[in-house]
Amino acid sequence: MNVKLVRITSGEDLICDLLNETDDSVTFTDAIVAVPAGNGQIGFAPWSPLLSKDVKELTIDKKFVMYVSEPQDQILTEYKSMFSKIIAPSTKLAL
Repeated sequence: MNVKLVRITSGEDLICDLLNETDDSVTFTDAIVAVPAGNGQIGFAPWSPLLSKDVKELTIDKKFVMYVSEPQDQILTEYKSMFSKIIAPSTKLAL
């Protein structure tokens, strides 16, 4: 899993699993966006909620991408808990 923050020209910050990045495009899967949840909290929603469930990956032209970077650790952890097929404990066990 290659989780990245992708800022697009519409102003949206996508958190996604980046599959491929070329000089011309980026290809990703499982894109979500942060949405206000009240009381200073944020929640997550699908980036394109009307997209068919059969579509597994999307490619967007690089001209619509402002930057690709690393998300905050907390966001990364939350994303992995949502999409990872393996659930790993986030803390070490005390012996």
